[in-house]
Amino acid sequence: MTGTSPQPIKIAILAMGGEGGGVLADWLVDLAEHSGHLAQTTSVPGVAQRTGATIYYVEMFPAGPARQRNRTPVLALMPLPGDVDLVLASELMEAARAVQRGLVTPERTTLITSTHRVYAIAEKIALGDGRADAARLLADAQGAARRFIGYDMAAAAETGRSVISAVLFGALAGAGLLPFERPQFEATIERGGVGVKASLAVFGAAFDRVRSNQPPVNQPVGPVGTQPAVAGAPRHAEPAIAALLRRADAFDAATRTLVHEGLRRLVDYQDPAYAALYLDRLESLAAAAPTLRADLARHLALWMSYEDTIRVADLKTRGSRFERVRDEVRSQPDQLLHIEEYLHPRLQEIADTMPAALGRWLLRSGGPRRLVQYLGERGRTVRTSSLRGHLLLAAVAGLRRWRRGTLRFQLEDRRIEAWLADIRAALARDPALAQEIVRCQRLVKGYGDTHERGLRNFELLRAMWVERRVDAPQLARLRDAALADEHGMALQAELRQLAPA
Repeated sequence: MTGTSPQPIKIAILAMGGEGGGVLADWLVDLAEHSGHLAQTTSVPGVAQRTGATIYYVEMFPAGPARQRNRTPVLALMPLPGDVDLVLASELMEAARAVQRGLVTPERTTLITSTHRVYAIAEKIALGDGRADAARLLADAQGAARRFIGYDMAAAAETGRSVISAVLFGALAGAGLLPFERPQFEATIERGGVGVKASLAVFGAAFDRVRSNQPPVNQPVGPVGTQPAVAGAPRHAEPAIAALLRRADAFDAATRTLVHEGLRRLVDYQDPAYAALYLDRLESLAAAAPTLRADLARHLALWMSYEDTIRVADLKTRGSRFERVRDEVRSQPDQLLHIEEYLHPRLQEIADTMPAALGRWLLRSGGPRRLVQYLGERGRTVRTSSLRGHLLLAAVAGLRRWRRGTLRFQLEDRRIEAWLADIRAALARDPALAQEIVRCQRLVKGYGDTHERGLRNFELLRAMWVERRVDAPQLARLRDAALADEHGMALQAELRQLAPA
């Protein structure tokens, strides 16, 4: 409140659909009205459930002064930049958006936010690494607010089997920013009547954490993607895998961690023999290119574990996936859970899964090719939680033992060998160019249209480095441009700049 006349308390809540922002706004209104205040809430919904960000706005005004003056206060419908007392954000990017909109100011606003990240659609669909820097988002949020309260509230909610809105409500109560006591907050949750016990538990934990300030509420988070240090080299009881790990010990410490992860990934993807091929390829270049070891260990493992229909089917039928989905939707033991997959295998993917000779024949054929295209046009929905659907995808996943004979395997194997040969050739004249060639593997990813677009760009850039038309900085710019957008506009602009006048 400012000045001599009572002013409304202005609260903005930023949350994604499904995160309980509406519940939190309703709690605040209920709290205010049961505590002698007038209150109003409005909301501007996002685009879609789980993807659209919604702004909820609450204003509350003490009823006593209004009645004394025999006047009804006029409460605003939307927050205005520079005119918000409290901002509650369900996730770090939502806090950053509040800062960007000017809702958080150092002269006035307290910002309470969870510091975890839920990646936005734009971050997920980026061809390259489109993730925002969490450390920078956190620093901007801290610098913009008069008071900042933040920690991983999603983890706190998950631990208490509750919702993040209850944690935010507890942090708000613990901060002592509203003219209400803890019992009034708790009574509000009880009046809600849904998940009361769990909500009160996480509310209390958040209240105590913020009130005691231990650990500090201004808790920093590391950059997105930071991994904890590995305590020691892994060991395995299976002789074939143990032998691979012993070979990995020959690499330097910085590379060894990546090699271990590459081995784990490729054994899971295919078998120990395939992981041994990974080491053979890596060792053949490691001696000649010590500066490339870490990059090569990462990108070679990624390419050798390319996504095909067999891999997709395998991942969709794993028990760990069903457990993760159950956990995400908070399914109870006595509840039935149905999982449906929308599958749209195209002609190329079907041919890729066949034995190489048969796949080539299908792609060259007339009637059979048109028939397969027609049957796959509409796609189909498979319920993997049913016996029939699960067995169908499990049968596709079981083709892993014959993967080496498939058309896709032979195509990718030749591409990998050609890429490695290009790296060897480049090493002799320009190690920096060789390193950029290694990193161009980032263009080859996914399956279907995504894979085709990336491979097209990769082949375009490959022709340029094979013909010695680019140096290392130019290739790096072209690769980054190819990853900038799926339509290739940035890449075409970069190519025009490189074209001779």
